[in-house]
This record gives sequence, C-alpha cells and structure tokens, in this order.
Amino acid sequence: MKPAKKKKKTNWKHWIPFYLMGLPGFIYLFINNYMPLMGLQIAFKDFKYNLGIWKSPWVGLKNFEFLFATGDAAIMIRNTLLYNIVWIVLGIVVGVGAAILLNEVYNAKLKKFYQTVILMPYLMSMVVIAYLVFAYLSPTNGLVNGILEALGKSPIEFYAETKYWPFILTFVNQWKNIGFGMILYLSTIVGIDKSLYEAAQLDGASKWKQHRFITIPLIKPTIIMLFIMNVGQIFRSDFGLFYQVPMNQGALYNVTQTIDTYVYRALLQRNDIAMSSAASFIQSIVGFIFIVTANQIIKKYDEKSSLF
Repeated sequence: MKPAKKKKKTNWKHWIPFYLMGLPGFIYLFINNYMPLMGLQIAFKDFKYNLGIWKSPWVGLKNFEFLFATGDAAIMIRNTLLYNIVWIVLGIVVGVGAAILLNEVYNAKLKKFYQTVILMPYLMSMVVIAYLVFAYLSPTNGLVNGILEALGKSPIEFYAETKYWPFILTFVNQWKNIGFGMILYLSTIVGIDKSLYEAAQLDGASKWKQHRFITIPLIKPTIIMLFIMNVGQIFRSDFGLFYQVPMNQGALYNVTQTIDTYVYRALLQRNDIAMSSAASFIQSIVGFIFIVTANQIIKKYDEKSSLF
C-alpha cells in the first residue's frame, strides 16, 4: 500500500497582514450595506417616531397600497418605465457613437478638449441645469421664445404644455449623461489592439466596416454590463430631472410624474416615512428581478457576456 499523502498545513499567519488590509473595507461594507437592511421593516410598519423602528406596529402590506390605490398609479408607472426604456437604448447608441467619434480625433489636445466639454454636464448639479433649461424655455425672457418673437411667431408656454416635455426631458437626460457612458466605452475602445484595424485597412475595409466588425464586437461586454446595470434602475427615475427641470409645474404632471416624484410629494403632504420606504422597497425588488432576468436572457445566448 502506498503511504497516505500528508495534507499541507495552511500557514494562516502568513495571511494576517492581508486580512488586516482588507478589514477597513469589510467594516465599511458591513456598516454601509448590511446594517441598513434592518430598516427594511419600516415598509411593513406604521412608523411612529416616539416608538422607533422596533416598537412601531406591524401593518403588513398596507403601506404598499398607496402606490396603487391612487388614480395616478398608471401614469407614474408608465412614465417611469417608458422613459427609462427609451433612455437605456439611446444611452447605448449615443454613448457608443460619441466614443467612436472621439477615438477618431488624433490631436491629443483637441481630444482632451472635446472629452472635457462632453463630460462637463455630468458633473453639473441638476439645479444648475434646471435654470439653464429655464433660461431657454422661459415664456417671458427665454431664448427660444425670443427667437420666435423675432421671427414674428407667438411665444410658446413650455411650462404649461405637456407635448414638448418628453422630448425636452430626453434631450436633457442624454446631454447630461452622455459623457459618463462615453468615457466607459472609450476606455474599452482604447484598449483594442491597433493591429486589428491595420489588418482591416490592408483588406480594404472602410471605417464603417472596421467599427462594425471590430470595435462593436470587442466592446460588447461593456455594452452588456452597462445595459444590465441600467435595467436594474428601470423602476427608478432621476428625481432632479423630473422635479426640478419642469419646475414642479402641476400642469406637466401627466408627463413628468414618476414614482420618485410622487413619493416625495406624498412624503411632504403626509410625512409618512413608512410609505416612502415601501416605494423604495418595491423599486429595489423590481430592479433585482429585472437584473436577474436580463442576465439570464443574455446568458442563454452568450454565456461569456453575462455578469453571473
């Protein structure tokens, strides 16, 4: 009989410095991401400030009813979902297009200038953007109405007519966020082996074919990753965009009211934290379901591109 092999002893002392290095990160993760999970029970309680989280009475699903009992439920869910679906698609198309175009700029200084200009709106506060939009659309002193009056046409009451705002919100959203997506796609494009393009040029491939058969396939993992991450936010909305840019005009609620703005207004009127917690809980659950579903669909067709 062959002698049994001795198991190698793990030198755990060797790993102590590494554990100590990672300890601050684990502590932060626990405090910031796991301890707040206890607060999820607020969504199922009639929260009272004097009783606290633990002693407040349990009400089950009652807090979830206010989202669906109102007549505005269909409108706010429709707006939240449709805007996000359109913006996810546009974000990918515009972001990839901007990254490809910027990559074709060979002057380093000019490239940095364009990159800075495109990224700058992403770093701006939505309050500032709201007043920039107002400077263009103001019914009295707005630039757009000033041009219309100079052409002999009647001014437009932008803040009273709903038909313009799906396009205005879409433009503002893409203008503000295109820089962030562009940077992510550009960082992937820069890492592509240049010899692939040189070989394609020798074969007579045009710029369009080079990007179609080389660039886009090689940045597909980045596109899929950002797509899945954005799908997880499909039941949420940019509060500043929908609340501050339209200046909280009641006449525009039909096209600007989303789940987040509705919950905020309800919180101001009722001061009911439990109901706002219920809304956030629903958004998180729906986002999780969408992420898992999107990932499984992608995994079915291209397993290597899925996140998990």
